[in-house]
Amino acid sequence: MSRRSALRCFAALASLLLVAVLPGAATAAPGAPPPLPFVSQLDLSCYRTEGYKPPPVELTLTHLNPVLAKLPSETVKLGERRQLCVPVAKNGAIPPPGILDYVRWVDLSCYRIEGRAADFPLTLSQLNPVVQKLGIQDAHVTMLSPEQLCVPVAKNGKLPPPEILSFVRHIDLECYALRVLGIPTIPFPLTLGHLNPVLADRPKTDVKVGNARQVCVPVAKRGDEIPPEVLGTIQWLDLAKADVSTAPSVVGPVSLKLTHLNPVLARLPSEEVVITEPTQLGLPVAKNGKIPPG
Repeated sequence: MSRRSALRCFAALASLLLVAVLPGAATAAPGAPPPLPFVSQLDLSCYRTEGYKPPPVELTLTHLNPVLAKLPSETVKLGERRQLCVPVAKNGAIPPPGILDYVRWVDLSCYRIEGRAADFPLTLSQLNPVVQKLGIQDAHVTMLSPEQLCVPVAKNGKLPPPEILSFVRHIDLECYALRVLGIPTIPFPLTLGHLNPVLADRPKTDVKVGNARQVCVPVAKRGDEIPPEVLGTIQWLDLAKADVSTAPSVVGPVSLKLTHLNPVLARLPSEEVVITEPTQLGLPVAKNGKIPPG
């Protein structure tokens, strides 16, 4: 090895060691974004997609979020597809580099499920900076029965890069009906713009956001081996799904082909879906004051 090559190797090693010892330099394990920066930037625009029922599948679900860790596991049957939820930016606020790389690939297909009522009281606090600046108050709710299971998919065969796929393929959210207590939220306006490359040419949509109808919480499906660094982030992913209203659209519907990404559902066939205008918006929230780390 020449003297110049040796010096280059030494410099590279020194750089790695410096990153390792600098306080706060490593904010997340390799292969996963840090919890709060990721969760707070994930907003999902949800489109109605009734009409498709997958082959019969039974799934055993276990809660991941620390607030709900004592709730028992349950086995559910995957029913009719109800929604496709895709990542969006609000009011032109694009997630920062590094976080956008992950957020833009979170596409979830939501299927009807049934299960026991949780009857779990929650206080939901908004995490996204755009919504926080609007002064939206905390919502006091009761988490009732599960209604949907939202699982990761790819659109039109466009797969995330391998390092992103190894993260997003493990995002499963169980969505529960809510009883909202106290004064209803006054509808507030937002402008939504698509982040996923497949829908990047779709125009922005102005919506008015109403009350939360569901809270979607992270679960694991039996048989899905979630790497520890991935679990450390997705266990904090809670979304409050609220109804939205839009002006009449002048843009036509778009047809998509969905492919399942989660290893447990990999044998399911691809699905055809047509979307028009969003009917709900999933906004990141914290439960009972338990803020994601990071």
